[in-house]
Amino acid sequence: MAKARRLKPPEIAEIFRRFHDIEPEPKGELNSVNDFTFLVAVVLSAQATDSGVNRATTALFKAVDTPEKMLALGEEGLRESIKSIGLYRAKAKNVIALSKILVEKHGGKVPGEREALEALPGVGRKTANVVLNIIFGEPTIAVDTHLFRLGNRTGLAPGKSPYEVENGLLKVIPKQYLRHAHHWLILHGRYICKARKPECWRCPIADLCQFREKTPAPA
Repeated sequence: MAKARRLKPPEIAEIFRRFHDIEPEPKGELNSVNDFTFLVAVVLSAQATDSGVNRATTALFKAVDTPEKMLALGEEGLRESIKSIGLYRAKAKNVIALSKILVEKHGGKVPGEREALEALPGVGRKTANVVLNIIFGEPTIAVDTHLFRLGNRTGLAPGKSPYEVENGLLKVIPKQYLRHAHHWLILHGRYICKARKPECWRCPIADLCQFREKTPAPA
């Protein structure tokens, strides 16, 4: 596959203008009831679908919505609640461990500093970026498989690693669009610019995207 041409600033600005016009206030698809449950949901979503996490946490978050309650539930109880999610044993261990740290070091609150977030078990750079963006409104970009694909396929921010694509996106996305860029790109990658069969015929940025193998509308 030929490497996509890097898009120019006016093209990038137009892409995000269109995303904004279509959905000015994009929302994530993970269900939560407060900052703590959102953090837990993001940790559980690693290598799992948002819908799968939501099915497992709907009842859980009604009863367990603080780190103190999570510690009272315990690792075994949490495993039982989330056993439909992939890697549930390791995730349960991490959630109990991070709940303990939140209680002991942060007064039961989710910290708003990257270093403190990344020190929590099960929280890497991507998870920290999601939390900083959604809970604290910071203009961060969490590069998952969708964003990595889009950065390279469209020409927005070609890169060999997620970190390289993240830095590239942060440099080229106009400031007025940074707050919601993460969500626009995830939703675009999830529902239109799919990995195997991108639906180019209904893509709102197809004329700007540098992906050469555009897919036609189905017969």
